[in-house]
Amino acid sequence: MSKYELLAPAGDLPRLKTAVDFGADAVFIGGKKYSLRYRASNFDLPEIQEGVDYCHKYGAKLFVTANMIYHDTDLEGLKDYFVALEEIGVDAVIVASLYAVSLVKKFAPKIEAHLSTQLSTLNSKAVEYLKTMGADRVVLGRETTMEEVAELMSNTKVPIEAFVHGGMCTNYSGRCTLSNYMTNRDANRGGCAQSCRWNYMVYDGDKNLISDPKQHLTMSSKDMRTIDVLDDLLKTGVYSLKIEGRMKSEYYLANVVSAYRLVIDAFENNEDVEAAKKAANKILAQTENRESFAGFYEGKDFSYDGYIYHEKTARVNQNFLGIIKETHDSLVTLQVRNKFSIGEKVEVFGPNNFSETFVVDTLINSKEEAVESVRRPMELIQIKVPFDVKENYFVRRIG
Repeated sequence: MSKYELLAPAGDLPRLKTAVDFGADAVFIGGKKYSLRYRASNFDLPEIQEGVDYCHKYGAKLFVTANMIYHDTDLEGLKDYFVALEEIGVDAVIVASLYAVSLVKKFAPKIEAHLSTQLSTLNSKAVEYLKTMGADRVVLGRETTMEEVAELMSNTKVPIEAFVHGGMCTNYSGRCTLSNYMTNRDANRGGCAQSCRWNYMVYDGDKNLISDPKQHLTMSSKDMRTIDVLDDLLKTGVYSLKIEGRMKSEYYLANVVSAYRLVIDAFENNEDVEAAKKAANKILAQTENRESFAGFYEGKDFSYDGYIYHEKTARVNQNFLGIIKETHDSLVTLQVRNKFSIGEKVEVFGPNNFSETFVVDTLINSKEEAVESVRRPMELIQIKVPFDVKENYFVRRIG
């Protein structure tokens, strides 16, 4: 068993299964209530039960987020919810309230209580205090450098979880009220509208002070990507490595989980970590739509490199072509995601580093017509694949 835990997000059951299949040691999800991502599909209790069963079948754990910032009107039913999660067999709940921890310890003691990044815990004294209050694990705020993480880890034995990949926030670990003010959606109760990622114009009366449309003001941070410093983070003794993104797709999860799995496994097995990093970065390049950097781990002075103050250069990645839904001999049923055509070279990839390439020579659309290209997202088509594949493998464009 790995010394480290690779923790992945999931917005619904298909994504949960993808995360586990591609190497996650644990998955965190949100229920229909108390979660900070109420726009995700999220899980009702029967779906959480199915998620628990799937995770445990393959040796993974399942955590449920209940980390919204509670108002009095949010507290009704919270205790009963924790009791139900314990009965289902959930391994832990992620909360941002010591009151919630007390409920877990009193009424659902078989599950762990993990203190969310929403608490902005950045030092060992705070970690130790949270332990005395019942915390089984503490999720660090994203605002720590590598040196600070190492110093913290030398002063605590509490299991620590740290973010390694995904969206960053313009405020301390998500403590933002922009969305509340601008859209009446409470970011701290699950409704963030990502107002920091909008473009802004600055006016003095009717005069536009920024005339260049390419230089609109933004508070938007680049995404975190720590592959290049991951071995340094592992050396600090951090236990759990957390990928952000319960709103992300199955394709995103398959790529990101497999990329981090490569580097963690290479590090633990004393293999060539630099080669693993190179391979992982190649995988992530097939996935990203937004610029990325290593977050605060490389230092706190990143006003230019970390934030998108300059012209945005986000790329719309259209390499993801589809998911295999059924297999029958050499023809498989593919659910289309992006346009592609006969003559293109594509890759099929799946769990356990499965990867094979071929050139598309047969496309049959949903009307059973042979066609030169397909372009309708979610259409079920037939495609000829010259090797054995399985359901839920992914197809992407090479290039």
